[in-house]
Amino acid sequence: MNISIVTVGKLKEKYLRQGIDEYLKRLSAYAKVEVIEVADEKAPEELSESEMLQVKQKEGERILAKISQDAHVIALAINGKMQSSEELADTLDKLATYGKSKIAFVIGGSLGLSDEVVRRSNEQLSFSKMTFPHQLMRLILVEQIYRAYRINRGEPYHK
Repeated sequence: MNISIVTVGKLKEKYLRQGIDEYLKRLSAYAKVEVIEVADEKAPEELSESEMLQVKQKEGERILAKISQDAHVIALAINGKMQSSEELADTLDKLATYGKSKIAFVIGGSLGLSDEVVRRSNEQLSFSKMTFPHQLMRLILVEQIYRAYRINRGEPYHK
């Protein structure tokens, strides 16, 4: 299984990088996982609606350029479907069973995802109705992918 996590912006916080690196190291026994960072669009704090759309569109173009045509795309979105860890494990297991060897998880920037990225996604996943910083979401996602593999293998960890 080849998993890409396509995400907007650079990760600056050392403690988040360390956590992500730890889970990527653990995951290497189960799957090839890579984190692909695309540049965030520089914008002032106060934006009009049309400026926000422009920012999301530019970031979306960068995201889509990093997703292969044959990838199953799971976009992280606050309005997406919520799943338990076991349900995510089942989703990944079914994708592998039915020949989807490339999965791309997408984490948008601070303004969210463009409509084009949402349309390209095969499904949308929500971790909570709460809003999380997209940098922290990377760590949470990588941990949940690791947890899913442990669940699917019947290995201890997920309780």
